[in-house]
Amino acid sequence: MARTFRRPRQAHPIAEMNVTNLIDLGFTLLIIFMIATPLINQEQTIPVTLPSESKSAQQKPDKSTHYVAISIDAKGNTYLDERTEPVGLAELRSRLRVYATESKPPVIRIRGDSKVPYAKIVGLMDELKQANLLKFTFDTQTASK
Repeated sequence: MARTFRRPRQAHPIAEMNVTNLIDLGFTLLIIFMIATPLINQEQTIPVTLPSESKSAQQKPDKSTHYVAISIDAKGNTYLDERTEPVGLAELRSRLRVYATESKPPVIRIRGDSKVPYAKIVGLMDELKQANLLKFTFDTQTASK
């Protein structure tokens, strides 16, 4: 005689939901945001009101391009990269010469305040040309309509 040893199936739905994967995903996203937020605000430590421009299509930058930000605030003080204290002209020149000697020189991002006299920006561009750093961009903000 053949006998089956099965238990009868119960037809009720499972009322418990496994949320372990959702908790792991939430913590992973939290860690990513905690790491990314300081990096986003890094160059915004120097209060600069960027000039406005009309909205236009932007080219995607090359992933291997290294950028160095030079900020000029409304008082005319020059800041290099993420430093919070102003740099003098002599120190700026020496740092620009160091950047120019790299195998692939960085692209300089000029972040000039909209109230800075034009001559100050032209002076910075002249220093960049003397250091043979000929690739630079101007940071602007999109004009609100």
